[in-house]
Amino acid sequence: MPSVDSTVELLHVFGDATRVRLLALLSDEELSVAELTSITELPQSRVSTHLGRLREAGLLRDRKIGASTKYAVNDVSMPNEARRFWELVRADLDDTLLESDRARRERLRASSAVPWPDFIAGQMERHYSPGRTWEATARGLIGFVQLGDLLDLGSGDGAIADLLAPRARDITCVDRSERVVEAARARLGRHANVQVVVGDMHALEFADASFDQVLMLNTLTYAERPARAIAEAARVLRPRGTLALVTLAPHTHRDVTAAYGHIQPGFDPSDLRRWLRQAGLVVGECQITSRERTKPYFEVVSAFAQKTPAERKKTAP
Repeated sequence: MPSVDSTVELLHVFGDATRVRLLALLSDEELSVAELTSITELPQSRVSTHLGRLREAGLLRDRKIGASTKYAVNDVSMPNEARRFWELVRADLDDTLLESDRARRERLRASSAVPWPDFIAGQMERHYSPGRTWEATARGLIGFVQLGDLLDLGSGDGAIADLLAPRARDITCVDRSERVVEAARARLGRHANVQVVVGDMHALEFADASFDQVLMLNTLTYAERPARAIAEAARVLRPRGTLALVTLAPHTHRDVTAAYGHIQPGFDPSDLRRWLRQAGLVVGECQITSRERTKPYFEVVSAFAQKTPAERKKTAP
């Protein structure tokens, strides 16, 4: 339990409007003292003093880039008590001064001699620029892909199928919710090569070896029997067919995921690897591939596995 002194010290840290103002800016991106001084129009000495206080409290991290030092909110190792205070403060931030700071930051950036890509180097994925969205990027990359008969398990309202339809011979979407299936049909009606059906991932109504690829993207946390669902996906794969699986890694935040209907609290890669092999698949990759930037920092496992070719029966000479 935190001491009274530490709690009082944190109250004092967050009790200063300028420090909260700097934290809000540094929660968006890394900035230097000079950049913060230009944005806030505060004296450099005052900005430096407040940054030092915030760093001492564990709220900020810094890193050297040449002769400059960049500061950002300490997302990774902020002390728990400080994190709780910051989350409470941030949840209620709605101030015209903060909006003015952000608007001034964009104006300064636009007029800066530093090109935009140079300004955000090292953190490009955190910044918007016109036309540079994840969907646009994905649609561009899909051009490298050529798919056969694809099964999308837990397909939701069809966003992935909509993306892949131009690059697949045929797509079958399966979801257990009739309402979700209706929404998917409305979205995907323009694609003649896409079918959407209500189904159970634990007992698929397809013949063995029906598909070239099977997707299980953010699906397995809804499975009552995950090993069985993987076995069914493997059963309907053709020889040399590929299964792609993305799911949450183990976590202790059931209170968060329960609101989304999750049954399973994530999966250890070793368990997934074992179930894939038991289903007769050769595992090419199965590991944690990403970690979310915001609390509770969910981690994601990606797995790719292939069905081995059927053995040919030897004929007598």
